Amino acid sequence: MKRGFYTIMAAQFFSSFADNALLVAAIALLLQLQGPEWMVPLLKFFFVISYVVLAAFVGAFADSMPKGRVMFITNIVKIAGCLTMLFYEALTPSGVSPFVTVLVAYAIVGLGAAAYSPAKYGILTELLPAEQLVIANGWIEATTVGSIILGTVLGGALISPRVAAKLLGADVPHLDTGIDSAAEVAILVIGVFYVVAAVVNLFIPDTGVDHHVLKRNPLYLVHDFYHCCALLWKDPLGQISLATTTLFWGAGATLQFIVLKWAEASLGYTLTQATLIQGVVAIGIAAGAAIAAKVVPLRKSVSVLPVGMAMGLVVVGMIFVRNPVVAAPLMVLIGGLAGFFVVPMNALLQHRGHILMGAGHSIAVQNFNENLSILVMLAVYAAMIHADLSIYTVIVLFGLFVTGSMILVHKRHLDNQRAGDSMHLIGIEKRTQPARARRR
Repeated sequence: MKRGFYTIMAAQFFSSFADNALLVAAIALLLQLQGPEWMVPLLKFFFVISYVVLAAFVGAFADSMPKGRVMFITNIVKIAGCLTMLFYEALTPSGVSPFVTVLVAYAIVGLGAAAYSPAKYGILTELLPAEQLVIANGWIEATTVGSIILGTVLGGALISPRVAAKLLGADVPHLDTGIDSAAEVAILVIGVFYVVAAVVNLFIPDTGVDHHVLKRNPLYLVHDFYHCCALLWKDPLGQISLATTTLFWGAGATLQFIVLKWAEASLGYTLTQATLIQGVVAIGIAAGAAIAAKVVPLRKSVSVLPVGMAMGLVVVGMIFVRNPVVAAPLMVLIGGLAGFFVVPMNALLQHRGHILMGAGHSIAVQNFNENLSILVMLAVYAAMIHADLSIYTVIVLFGLFVTGSMILVHKRHLDNQRAGDSMHLIGIEKRTQPARARRR
């Protein structure tokens, strides 16, 4: 790997680390404010809404300048969101619920993340050849999952009474910060990691790719984005990889909250303890991603689809678990299956997107679809919690939905192959694509 790849990994780690720690702190802040249970998944809803609303523009933004600079700017936006959440009391207008300010603050962080993502993944296709994309994605996913584990654990630790008491007792002399709760001091500490991520972004190398802006007209960008969406969904390999990653990220975001509630109901865990279970799932994802990067070449990426079917059935097994000793390996298995099947699919999607339309645009299309899935699935989950459905009923419905969806995706791939072999498209270079397209 080129040296710049490791700088990208470091930048991704610290930014994602802070994102995941902040989610735990934001949940604690909502609980501190005595918000209703159904409002907790809305945090993630507000975080990802920018991915959907701004999808037509963030790809063009990511392709308009060196991606290290894009990542720096978007981390500054995340810092602004973190500060908004920290000072929510002072920033909440009269007559407005503080819940709204907390949700808006996390939405600002999501705005930064939405513009950060196309640059983070897009720079891989600029920096590395196609044959290294699965390995690179394996490392990026493993780094991301490591940041999820450590960020979630840090968030849980910061809101624990013992750690929070020590941090709150370390006030600066003669300075009243107004920070007087576990959630608030946790947000302050997390802000430091956003600053670290921003500094690391300054050291990401310029890949030498031309980044001049082709069009600035918003209507053109929307039309161009629609064209890119249609192009990727019509591509026989693009549609399979896009459908798979769309399902994965929607299911993964929902599973975060399912695990928290399941750990409380089945294991009797507090929020701090439940975040450790989330970390165990992330360990499995890291292991699965690492194994996939080692054993699944790009040309064999579609062969992992049955693993996604199995994951949904294993999730249903959660309803039978009441013992932490059994829960831990089950969570590792669920995470391992998820990591193993999503990394090759993600690499395939990046490769086809880069060939068809360019790195930034393709990642923006991917983010739009994946985060639209997150919005829908989180809204359905929040509605089920609001309707007071048992968490065990939710788990069964969730697992069967994942398995059924993956069966349909696999059937679609087989139908595509019967209509004409598309596997030869994997690995071709971008410069050869126009000639092939004209012959078709």
